[in-house]
This record gives sequence, structure tokens and C-alpha cells, in this order.
Amino acid sequence: MIELYSERLMLRSLLPSDWANFLMINQNKDINAFVRQVETLEQIRIKFEQKLEPWEFESGDWLTLVIEELATGEFVGFSGFNCANLTLRRAEVGYLLSAEHQGKGYATEALQGVIDWGAHAYSIHNFIGLCDVRNLGSAKVMMKCGFKQEGRLRENNKIGESWSDDYLFGLLVSERVER
Repeated sequence: MIELYSERLMLRSLLPSDWANFLMINQNKDINAFVRQVETLEQIRIKFEQKLEPWEFESGDWLTLVIEELATGEFVGFSGFNCANLTLRRAEVGYLLSAEHQGKGYATEALQGVIDWGAHAYSIHNFIGLCDVRNLGSAKVMMKCGFKQEGRLRENNKIGESWSDDYLFGLLVSERVER
């Protein structure tokens, strides 16, 4: 069981009791507007069941951590990472927050915790993050955490029938330590 703490948040392993919140986030068209087309209930259930399985960094699967307000225990969203390249010790980060918790600095706080823990626990050399070029909030989160915009990937994601460009962000752990 993973538990990480920050000033206002607790991040913890996904549990079977998190199904309702997982479903809510994954069915919300606005939250997923820059990520993916909303999947069917069956697809979401299968994804949830897979994420409940024991996680290993080397697998390349996404680690999904539940974000909760420390003071109230209220659900905020999800964050985590996956091993994008084991040899190069590169991980890709991600986060999805409920609509009512966006714009409060929670994504930045959670991402900082995930980066600090991941770098220490898995000797990650660098983190990358992708976000749709229209998702200015997500870009700001990564920049606040020390990521630098390293490029633009043209037509890198397809949501429904529409292609979209992504910004590629990168963070060297050595630069984070120096900050």
C-alpha cells in the first residue's frame, strides 16, 4: 500500500472502494476533453480491475494513486506515472482532477509528491509529461513543478475523429534536486 503526504493531500493506492470516483472521472466528458474519448462502462471497469492488480515499475503499466484532501478525506482526483523507458529510467506522469477541485493547486502539489517519491523509490532519471496544446492548465502545472517545454508533437493524439497536438514537457531529476 502506497501512501504519500503533502501539506494538504494524501496520495494512496487505488482500492476497490474507489470504483465510484474512478467511474465518475472516466465518464466526465469535460475532464477527459483533452485526454481521450469517454470509454464504455465495460472498458472503464476492465481498466479499473487492471489498476487494482499489484503494480511494478518495470511493467510499463500506469501507477494510479488516489488524491484526497488530508483534512477532510474528500476525493480530489488521480495522479501517477508509468515507466516509459526502463533502460533510460524515464517515467511519464499524469493526473486527472474532479471538476470542483481544479484550479486550487492540488494537481501541482500532487505531482510534486509523485515526482519526489518516484525519483527516490525508482531512481528515475527524468520525467516526461504530455498535454494537449489547448490544455493550458495542465501545461502550467508541469511548469510549476519544474518541467520545461521540450517540443510539440503534431497530431500526437486522436480523440474521437479529431487529431490534436501535444506539448512535450521534460524534467531532469538532477535539475529538480538543484532547485
